[in-house]
Amino acid sequence: MSYSLPILPTISTTFIVLSAITVAIGWSQIRQRNIEAHKKSMMLAAVFAVIFFIIYASRTVFIGNTAFGGPDSIKIYYTIFLIFHITLATIGAIFGIVTLITGFKNNLSKHRKLGPITSIIWFFTAITGVAVYLLLYVFYHGGETTSVIKAILGL
Repeated sequence: MSYSLPILPTISTTFIVLSAITVAIGWSQIRQRNIEAHKKSMMLAAVFAVIFFIIYASRTVFIGNTAFGGPDSIKIYYTIFLIFHITLATIGAIFGIVTLITGFKNNLSKHRKLGPITSIIWFFTAITGVAVYLLLYVFYHGGETTSVIKAILGL
């Protein structure tokens, strides 16, 4: 039996990973005081994150979300983990927007304080996002594709 990975979740997960890698590159660049390269890397990271969000939101609206297809015995752990990931992603997105704005406005004292925190949140968001992807599509075959509420809460 052959199983292929779903295209849209695979593409969107790739973009969030690219975003996290680009944030890491930007962090390295600013530590080397390469400000222009840092700005470009962080903007590219933001573009990758927006592309992820557009694909994810479009899929959610037009197709729905995939319920957990693994064993019932671990479904509660998956659900708790998913809620943690969604919370982290939301906080990371808000921090990311604020951090970008402080950078654009040249409010560097706030930007320098927020940047490392935002980056760490974003790295954990990407890692937990990949874990959700692996649990939904690689380790277990996804369950039914359905509305967000039903996919998350199983209602």
